[in-house]
Order: sequence, then C-alpha cells, then structure tokens
Amino acid sequence: MLTWITFLPIIGMVAVLIVPKENQGAVKWLPLVITGVQVVLAVIIFFNFNRGMAGINTLEGMQFVEKGTWIDIKGVPWFGRIVVEYFMGVDGLSVSMVLLTALISFIAVIASWNIEKSLKGYMAMLLLLDTGMMGVFVALDFFLFYVFWEVMLLPMYFLIGVWGGPRREYAAIKFFLYTLLGSVLMLLAMIALYFSVTVLDPSTGEKIYTFNMLAMMDPANFEPGSLLAGVGTQWRYIAYVALFIGFAIKVPIFPFHTWLPDAHVEAPTAISVILAGVLLKMGTYGILRISYPIFPDAANYFVVPLAILALINIVYGALCAMAQTDLKKLIAYSSVSHMGVVLLGMAAMNTQGMVGAVFQMFNHGTITAMLFLIVGVIYDRAHTRDIDSFGGLAITMPKYTGIMTVAFFAALGLPGLSGFISEAFSFLGAFQTHRVITILSTAGIVLTAAYMLWALQRMFLGQPNEKWAGLPDINGRELSALVPLAIIVIVLGVYPGLMIDVLTSSLNHLVEVVKTGAPVALVP
Repeated sequence: MLTWITFLPIIGMVAVLIVPKENQGAVKWLPLVITGVQVVLAVIIFFNFNRGMAGINTLEGMQFVEKGTWIDIKGVPWFGRIVVEYFMGVDGLSVSMVLLTALISFIAVIASWNIEKSLKGYMAMLLLLDTGMMGVFVALDFFLFYVFWEVMLLPMYFLIGVWGGPRREYAAIKFFLYTLLGSVLMLLAMIALYFSVTVLDPSTGEKIYTFNMLAMMDPANFEPGSLLAGVGTQWRYIAYVALFIGFAIKVPIFPFHTWLPDAHVEAPTAISVILAGVLLKMGTYGILRISYPIFPDAANYFVVPLAILALINIVYGALCAMAQTDLKKLIAYSSVSHMGVVLLGMAAMNTQGMVGAVFQMFNHGTITAMLFLIVGVIYDRAHTRDIDSFGGLAITMPKYTGIMTVAFFAALGLPGLSGFISEAFSFLGAFQTHRVITILSTAGIVLTAAYMLWALQRMFLGQPNEKWAGLPDINGRELSALVPLAIIVIVLGVYPGLMIDVLTSSLNHLVEVVKTGAPVALVP
C-alpha cells in the first residue's frame, strides 16, 4: 500500500511525459486522476489505522510495513558491507502527514489548471515533488529518507525558477542554497550515525552498520567506542545540532527563515500551497521522527533554547506579517508565526504539547493552503496582491468573501474551527514546562488576530473600489479546491477527536522515549 501511494505519482509523471503536448486535456486530467487515487489510498490507510499501536521506535508498533533489502554491497574498502533497506511504515506521527500530503497534492493539481507555460514539464515536476514528499513521511531507513528529501529539491527549484514571478530566479536559487546547506548537515549526521550503529544480520549473524531508524533509536545498538555512543557526549550534541539546523531551515525557524517570503511571493499559487501545506511540516516531522528519539539526551539538553526559538518565531513572524501590504507575503510570515506554535508544543515534552504540535502541523497545512488559494483567486482577477488597493469586496464577491472569512478566522484560532484546538493543546502543554515563555508567546495570538482582521477589514469591508466593480466571483473550479479544505477545518474544529485519537498513542510513547533519554537539561 505504501509503495503504491508513494510511487503512483512517478507512474503519472511518466504518463504525462509520454502524452503529446498538444493534448492539453490529458496532461491536466492524468495528474488529477493520479493524485485523486492517492487521496483514496491515504483515506483507506487513515481509517484502517490501529489507534492503539504506538510505533515510534518499535517495528511491532509500525503499521502497513514494507521491508526488504534495497542495496547490499559486500567488501567495500574501509566501509565493509553496505546495506540500505527499503523500509516503509506509518505510525500516529506519520499517518496524518500522509493524508495531508495526498490531499494537498490533489488540491495543487486543481489549482494548476490555468498553467499554460510548458504544462507537461510543470505537471511532471509537480508529480515528482509529490513522490518526494510522500516518501519522507513513510521512510524508516535514514538513507531512503534522505533520498526522498533530496528528490524534492530539484522539482521545487524548477517550479519556482521557471513558473514563478518576476524575481523567480533569485527566489529559486535562495531556496536551493538554503535547503542544500541543511541537506549537507543532515548528511554529515547521517554518516556519523551509520558508523556508530550496528545490528546483527539475521542470515549470516555478522555485525553490520545500518541506516535503520528504529535501530538507531535503541542505545544498545551503538557500538562501544564509536563517535556517537554513550549519553550526553559532545559529539552527540554536535550531531543533534547539525540535524536540527538541517530541519530548522525547512520549518523555517528564525534566523533561517529568510528564504520563505521570497519563495512564497514568487512561486505559482499551487506551489505556495504545497510549500506551506506540506514542505514546512517536513522540518518539524524530521525533528520528531529522527532527532528526538535518536538523540533524546540532546533533545532534553536543548529543550529551553527550542522553546525560546518558538517564542521568537511566534512573535517575530506575527510582527512581520502585520507590516505587510502584499497579501501573499502577509500569509508567508503568518506561517513563520504559526509554525512557532508547533515548536512550542514540541518543546513542552509532554503528551498534550506534542499532540497539539502535530495537530497544528495538519491544521496549518489545510488552513494555509486555503489562504494561498484565496490569494491566487484574487490575483488571477486583479493582477495585484496589494491589500490597500482593495475595499468592499464583500459586495462584489460575496462567495469569495465567505470562504476567505472561514480561512482567516481559522488562522487566528477561532473556537469551533480546527486551529483553535491545536493551538490550545500546544499552549496547555507548554505552560506546564515553560511558563514564562508560554505567557510571552500568547502575544502572538493577539498579533495574529490584529493582522488578520485588519487585512479582512481593508479588503472586504468599507466602500467598494470602483476599479474592481466588475470582478467575477469565485468559480466552480476554485470552489472545488477550497470547499474540501473548509469542510476539514470545520469538522476537525467541532470533532477534533477524529485526528487526536490517531496521534495520542504514538506521541505519548515518543514523550516517554525522550524523557527517559537524559537526566540533565540546559537551563537559561
């Protein structure tokens, strides 16, 4: 099942490249059908997921497991035998991200319907990106994880650099260099882990190095005297920081965030949807999947600095958003702020905070996807995103205003919508362990309400601008992308247990793994 859901877009990519470019209909409909099937598979996995199994660091707790040998090279000088496993599985941490990835990819294809420039290349890159994203969330072998992580870099570079706005080349190269820096640091940490962890080959009984993430999470598998053996050593802290920076760039965490506004502003609407909806989550997912359970001692040691970074993200991102007049840039900076809430929940080191963090990852993906789609709707008509140039759109575009209102109020955390529950859990969890930081972080809630409502007021209320009197309201295709997201936002706001029940067992186990990892924490 996981192989199909991961590599189905590759089949679609090949099919798109085979279809003659004159057949524009097939080039559009093939990706839509492929990603639609992917959504169906993701829904089947989600609703057949056993909520009582924990996962995280045990093979028995993983579900839909697919395991075999991918690469097996014997007798390599200096390295010995190199084994890379084709190892996939999901637990409560990853199954929600699988559903989110499939959903956002499907929505992105709908949002790409108006693309005219090199449509075949665009759709091929989009489907390749889909496979890379999905692979990251199901891979349980570090080498396989890294391959999928790197696969995403090339299509994102071209999707921004070829199909983006006027400054697309600058935004694309900035995104590429930032992400490449993170990848290099991740690679170094991965190599250090590989030469520190050994397992017994079941067929020969010999000790072999491994990229198996679950093996890396067991301290007993670290070879005595190896670089990363022991607890609380300098090299373990260095490896943790290297991994953390690699993932922090993707989140993005201050001060590694400066690529994000440029990438969002220049990217096509559908790529902004994917960037905010899925790619940012890969950073926090990587910390939770790899950094925390493999280096629990370092995770405990650096927990207070993480909480401080979360505070900076929340407040700084909100202040930057408040200063924007470009609607797309406002939403880009709001993502920095909202991902800070995820970090705060992660820094709580308790089940409430962790559940809030992962639930916020899912909710931010759906809500921010709505917001970027909404920006695309108005930009396609007015060819401007300047907030101050609008006014009275509620009269001109009533259906558009209704959808926009749901998205804006979900983003500011209105009770009854999904954003409220995840933010509440994140703050509740963090308040138990970082009281002062959490109190200061609540300023972000006020600031978010301020910039969201101010933008809403300037664009939709007041006297209509005669310049935009003839703007057509949102059409059926655009609604088909937005309405499913709005339904999810409302349903999870009213019945959050649908998602929380999936997360709890795994995240409770993750907290236990991390808390028992080290007795010492770094304090300010």
